[in-house]
Amino acid sequence: MLGTHDLALFAATVFVLNATPGVDMAYTVASTLRGGWRQGVAAAVGIMAGCVLHSLAAAFGLAALLATSAEAFTVVKLVGAAYLLYVAWGMARAGLRPASAAAEVSAPQSLWRTARQGFFTNALNPKVALFFLALLPQFIAADASNKTLAFLFLGGWFIAQGLLFLLALIVLVAPLRRSRPRPWLGRGLNLGGAGLFTVLAAKLALTKP
Repeated sequence: MLGTHDLALFAATVFVLNATPGVDMAYTVASTLRGGWRQGVAAAVGIMAGCVLHSLAAAFGLAALLATSAEAFTVVKLVGAAYLLYVAWGMARAGLRPASAAAEVSAPQSLWRTARQGFFTNALNPKVALFFLALLPQFIAADASNKTLAFLFLGGWFIAQGLLFLLALIVLVAPLRRSRPRPWLGRGLNLGGAGLFTVLAAKLALTKP
C-alpha cells in the first residue's frame, strides 16, 4: 500500500514501542495522575505533535537522500541498525532491573503548558528522530514510486496508532490516580521489545539499496 510492505509487522512494532515504558508514556501517565484525563489528553496531543515534526523531517529529508545515493542508504541503514541494537540493549537492561517508583502526584497545570511540554519533550529528543530514521525505511519497498509519500503514510500511521494507545492508557489510568502499575508488566514489555528490535536491526542491516 502506497509503496509500503509488512504493515502488520509495522503495527506490531509500533505497539511494542508505544507499550514499552519510556519518556512519552511516563509523561502522559504523570500528567494524568497530576490533573486527570484532560491533562493526559493535552500531554498526548503535545507528544504526537512532536512526532509529526519527526515524521515530516524523515519524509522530506531522508527520502530524497535515499533515492539519489546508494552510499547514503548504506550509511543510514547501518546507523539505523546500530541504533536499534542500542534501543534493544537499553530495553533489556530496563527489563532486568527493578521497576522505578511511580510518579508523584502534584497540582495540575494549564492544558496549554502540559501540551507544550509534551511537544518539546518529544521534538527535542534526538532518540525519537533517530528511531524514525531507523524504523520507517524497513517498511518501504525498494521499488516504491514515491518514497516521500510512503514515509508520510507510515508516519501518519505511527502518529494515529500512538495517539490511540496514549488515549487508551489515559482511560485506564485516570480512574486509578493513586494506583501503581505492576512491575512485571513493564519488565516483560521491555524484554519483549528488546527481542523485537534486535530482529529488526538484523533485518535492516541485511537490506540492500
